[in-house]
Amino acid sequence: MADILSKLAAPAGSNTKEKRIGRGVGSGLGKTSGRGQKGQKARSKGNINKLHFQGGQTPMQRRLPKRGFRVPDPYVTAEVNVGDLERVFEAGATVNEEALRAAKLVRGQVDRIKVLGDGELTKKLAVTATKFSAGARAAIEKAGGTATELPAKIEASSAS
Repeated sequence: MADILSKLAAPAGSNTKEKRIGRGVGSGLGKTSGRGQKGQKARSKGNINKLHFQGGQTPMQRRLPKRGFRVPDPYVTAEVNVGDLERVFEAGATVNEEALRAAKLVRGQVDRIKVLGDGELTKKLAVTATKFSAGARAAIEKAGGTATELPAKIEASSAS
C-alpha cells in the first residue's frame, strides 16, 4: 500500500503554472501581455471593460423607460378615522398609540399617526396622535374631547 501511495502523481495537465503577465519577453507573456497588438481589447480601460457593456448593443438601463422618483426619506403614516374611534372606544377613554395598537387600528412600524375626520363622533375621548386633520380636531372637540399633538418619531437626518 505504501508503495502505491508514494508513486501517485496528478494527471497530466491538471496542475498548471500561474500566468505571470508583463514579466519580460522571456516569459512568453511580456510586452503586450497576451493582448495582441492594438485595438479595443488591447486598451486598459475603454468601452469593453464598462460594467454594463453588452457588445455594442444599447445597454438595458438605457433601453428601459424611466418613471417617477423615490422619496429618499419617506414617512410611514398610519391613518385613523374618527368613525373608527367611535366604533372601538368607550366614552371617556384615553386614545394613544398603545390603545390604537391594542384595538388593531394601527399595525406595523409607523413614524406618525394621523387622525382623519371621516365618520361621526359622539363620545368624549382624549386623543393623542402625531397629526390631526381640521375636521377630526373639530369633531373631537365638538364631542367634548381633547386632541393632543405629539412630535413624530423621526431620527435626526445625517445632513444636520
